[in-house]
Amino acid sequence: MKSVELFAGAGGLALGCELAGFSPLKVVEWDRWACDTVRENRDRNYPLVADWDVVEGDVRGVDWSALSDSVDLVAGGPPCQPFSMGGKARAADDARDMFPATADVIRQLRPKAFIVENVRGLTRSAFANYFQYIQLRLAHPDVVSHEGETWVDHLHRLQSDHTSTRPDELTYNVAATLVNAADYGVPQQRWRVFIVGFRSDLDAEWSFPTATHSYDALLYSQWVSGEYWDRHKVPTSQRGEIPQRAVNRVKALEKAGKPAERPWRTVRDAIGDLPEPKIGGDRKHLNHILQPGARVYPGHTGSPIDLPAKALKAGGHGVPGGENMLRRPDGSVRYFTIRESARLQTFPDRYELHGAWGEAMRQLGNAVPVLLAQKVAGSVAEHIAVAEFRAAAKARSAATDKRATA
Repeated sequence: MKSVELFAGAGGLALGCELAGFSPLKVVEWDRWACDTVRENRDRNYPLVADWDVVEGDVRGVDWSALSDSVDLVAGGPPCQPFSMGGKARAADDARDMFPATADVIRQLRPKAFIVENVRGLTRSAFANYFQYIQLRLAHPDVVSHEGETWVDHLHRLQSDHTSTRPDELTYNVAATLVNAADYGVPQQRWRVFIVGFRSDLDAEWSFPTATHSYDALLYSQWVSGEYWDRHKVPTSQRGEIPQRAVNRVKALEKAGKPAERPWRTVRDAIGDLPEPKIGGDRKHLNHILQPGARVYPGHTGSPIDLPAKALKAGGHGVPGGENMLRRPDGSVRYFTIRESARLQTFPDRYELHGAWGEAMRQLGNAVPVLLAQKVAGSVAEHIAVAEFRAAAKARSAATDKRATA
């Protein structure tokens, strides 16, 4: 199946789609550093990106005409700054709001499905009307805004058209879901919104994949069975104590038994087999170089090694120290290396990030975890295949009935 990737960044969502069976026809990103990352991995003959056509520039300036009717999936994470908790939260008034541009690409390409990812801040009550506008805009890409029309007036028109679509109008069945990446095996508590749509002519009844991992399962493996510590060969004297806020939860798990889900993956799970980083790095591990200068201060205490990491942040003015630091059991801290951060975002070890530490961390902070992208895209691919099978079976049945009555 063929796909197009918008706002590709370092390639996390595109890699996940590739692993799920989609082949990107174009990978579009305006940031030159992120484009260099993808191109350098392609030029090193990394197989997942070997055939990617990387377009450095604004998605609004791309000529999509050659790809019309040949794309199964449009995927992308429009810039999150207009909706980020740490940003100015200007939404539609922010020049970086690319949701209208995303809808326009969908209108031109008419894909069977789309996957759009963004930050949890998009679901804030302050953005409720604009969040509805985004979903309706994606559901009805043919209903374009008029020149000079405000998004509020466009929303009113979309609300009206939502119940009275034309037979020839391009429409999508849209589902928006807020998820925690840790619940899907990513060693990071990263809350994100996924907006997924299937073209209305496809017989696809989709819902977000069921969570596979849980905090309760991690607590059970640490403080009931002890399997977590045994697997990592952590002696009893270094295991610490049950976190105070989890004591009652652990007692309940002792009675209830082992949860059905797998344990949340922790920082130790993700990076425990890597050697301690050194200044200058080593030849065996790409991007595994010590970055000095980490320190603790109020609000910036790092990610505990025996929990999923805090969400890696790109930062508007450099890289925040709290989210991008490792905190050891003794309370000492250091910055995550680029390789460790890539593992927390579930990038393959052979995938090299371009640029200095701060620049590479910015790319990773903006990325979609590869594993989560693969699980979402894999579910979408499966539903497209099932819908096409049903359509083909229905066509064969109709043809058989026609011959029988001839």
